[in-house]
Amino acid sequence: MLVMGILNVTPDSFADGGLHFDTELAISHGKEMIEDGVDIIDIGGESTRPGADRVSADEEQARVIPVIRELAKENVVISIDTMRASTAKLGVEAGAQIVNDVSGGAADPEMFSTIAQLGCKYTLMHWRGHSKDMNSKAIYSDVVAEVIEEMTIQLDKALAAGIKRENIILDPGIGFAKDPEHNWEILNRIDEFIALGYPILIGHSRKRFLGGETPDDREEATVQVTQSLVGKGIWAVRVHGVKANKEVIGS
Repeated sequence: MLVMGILNVTPDSFADGGLHFDTELAISHGKEMIEDGVDIIDIGGESTRPGADRVSADEEQARVIPVIRELAKENVVISIDTMRASTAKLGVEAGAQIVNDVSGGAADPEMFSTIAQLGCKYTLMHWRGHSKDMNSKAIYSDVVAEVIEEMTIQLDKALAAGIKRENIILDPGIGFAKDPEHNWEILNRIDEFIALGYPILIGHSRKRFLGGETPDDREEATVQVTQSLVGKGIWAVRVHGVKANKEVIGS
């Protein structure tokens, strides 16, 4: 199981907003993650926390492209976290090898065709709408069945657009339009996602369903969930604290 380290070049991300907003600070943090043994660095310039406002494409790109360009020189795989096809294209041209799209292609009608042309890896996440109102959409009768059904619709569109099957990674979208019980249900039934036959990415790090008053309070619970996923066939976990998560995977 790989460790994808989160590098938010944003002022407002829920767990680390503002910590790495400066380009040099972001690059420095990326290099720290490499020293800690990170496998992939996921670089994003737009917060997707519940209630977050969108930023312009120009602003997003100004935040992430210089960081990608610099960290791509290191011996590490770079992922760009974006919902915009234009940002994805620039990110891959700057050195990213994976596009991590939390909207699963739903936010930008150009995304699937752009990914097909780029020929890069693509993470398709379950999504029910932008951050402003996603919490109101956490209504399910069977969360696992419905998430798989909705992801499959986007997956079929991605394949029809020419994205190669072997380039697709699926993410059930922990914390996105999901209440705590939905997140736990997904984790408890993760084998149903594995059975789809695609690499599975899990992004549980420091999210509210883990308990605790602040994101930092949830680091221990984050590591415990990571440990519980070891040996279950998960492709990667997306986390803030690389070192501790890497240690439990290796133990």
